[in-house]
Amino acid sequence: MEVAGEVLASESQLHVLAVDDSHVDRKVIEKLLKISSCKVTTVESGARALQFLGLDEEKGSLGFNGLKVNLIMTDYSMPGMTGYELLKRIKRSSTFREIPVVIMSSENILTRIDSCLEEGAEEFLVKPVKLSDVKRVMNDCIRRGETEGNKRRRVDKRKFEDDNHASSSSSSSSSSIPSSPSSPLPSSPSTAATSSPLHSLKRAKLRDHN
Repeated sequence: MEVAGEVLASESQLHVLAVDDSHVDRKVIEKLLKISSCKVTTVESGARALQFLGLDEEKGSLGFNGLKVNLIMTDYSMPGMTGYELLKRIKRSSTFREIPVVIMSSENILTRIDSCLEEGAEEFLVKPVKLSDVKRVMNDCIRRGETEGNKRRRVDKRKFEDDNHASSSSSSSSSSIPSSPSSPLPSSPSTAATSSPLHSLKRAKLRDHN
């Protein structure tokens, strides 16, 4: 297995796992990805890709599965395990199913393309893969990551607001201690006048949260 750009790459770079049984094609896709400012890990088979990701239970991982992978690009026709079979294994994994997978092939077969897209492939590229293809895939991957990041931030914000609302409601309930019948506390007009807007404000916040 060849590992490229792991040490010097910054955390902001996209990490791409490239899978191809052809040494020449691996070098080509690695060069295109590096030009596109990606850090690259290349492996020569679907089985090695599963080992890298830690999905090969029999042989165990290669020790790199702790690294975050943002995109997987795999050749379709490979001995042992095809790119299509690798795609299905990845999409059935609860850990890696959200990682975009791009299939590459030198054969432009419509049924093959349809099968891969139906199984969840992000895109199907016909070889030879060009720099414009890689840049388009990278841009799509970045936009997808930004969209998912925004969704996570909205969920976290909503959870934070809900937690604050629950905490506020709990504090209000604990502070409302009923007065003793034997010693009633007279309410002055000024107290009643100031408490009403506060209650209205809490009801308004409650409506906003709901």
